[in-house]
Order: sequence, then structure tokens, then C-alpha cells
Amino acid sequence: SRGLGDVYKRQPLSLVIQFYEIYNINREDIMVSLHQSIKDNDFQFYGLVVLRVLIGWHFLYEGISKLINPYWSSAAYLLDSKWIFSGLAKTIVANPTLLSISDYVNMWGLTLVGVSLLLGLLSRYGALFGMTFVCLYYLFAPPLLGLEYGRPGEGSYLIVNKNLIEACALWVLYCFPTSHIIGLDRFLPGAEKN
Repeated sequence: SRGLGDVYKRQPLSLVIQFYEIYNINREDIMVSLHQSIKDNDFQFYGLVVLRVLIGWHFLYEGISKLINPYWSSAAYLLDSKWIFSGLAKTIVANPTLLSISDYVNMWGLTLVGVSLLLGLLSRYGALFGMTFVCLYYLFAPPLLGLEYGRPGEGSYLIVNKNLIEACALWVLYCFPTSHIIGLDRFLPGAEKN
């Protein structure tokens, strides 16, 4: 039988795997018990439901406000892009077809993600697509030292901003879905698996 000292001599990436092997811990058992503990704890469970609804409302409002504004375009945001995607952003703005696609994907994507999260309908997919959106927003305009943006900001950020925080919150909602209990997902076949 190996001890923990043997584990520490191995590569850091295999540390957790070795820990599970030594103590015969099954990852699925841990996740099931974790999910069950959240279901059993009303404060945690309803906190996750409220988080899902609030983020859903945010996405829905952002999408609808863009849909009803005939002058809205993603061009200003894209032109202000810095860092690794600035070249791609300028290419999108320079091509009217790509800009139109970008606008429609933003307007309808935000709206559909909002509906998904708000109603609890395919909310795990909604959380994944929402994460994709806010991660792209983050990468197009990251709050890094030396990057100055022309559009007014609502605060002062360094590395962590609201987009990164919302992406992490969406990851939590993806990992701990609540829509199979409170949401329209409970009416779908295989609701526990969604």
C-alpha cells in the first residue's frame, strides 16, 4: 500500500487522480453526494435558482434592448477592442455581412440565453452559450494594464470584471442545474440528466 508521501513525489496533475486511487474514492460518488447536499439545503438550492433567474433576466434585457433599438450595432464595441481579438474585430466591422451576422448573433443569442435561464428551459445549454458570450466579451475587451478604451466604463477593473464574474456564475449554474426541479426542464424527458 502506498502512502501520501508517494503521491507528493508525482506530477502535480496526477496528484488528485492518485489521491482518488489510494483512498478508493469514486469521482461520481463525490459529485452525486455534492448534488444531493445542494438539493437538501434549501438556502443553497434557492440561491442557485435566484442566481439563474437574475442572470437570465440580465441576458434577456440586454438582448431585447438591442432588438428594439433599430440603431444598435456591435460596431462601436468591436472597434474599441484591444488585445488578441482586435484584428478579428476590425475585420468584422470592415465587412458588412460579418457585422450583420455579429449583430444578429448578439441580439438573438442574448435573448434566447435569457429566456432559457429565466424559464429553466434547457438551462444547462443556456448557461454554456451564456458563458461563451461573456467570455468573448471579456476577450475582446479585457481589463488589463495598459489597455485604454474609448467607451466610458462603469468602474475600474484589473483582470477581473463583471463579464468574468458572470462567466464563473454561469459555470456554477451549469455544474449545479436547478431547472429540472424549478423550471420547464422538469417536464422534459430525462430532466435529471439535463
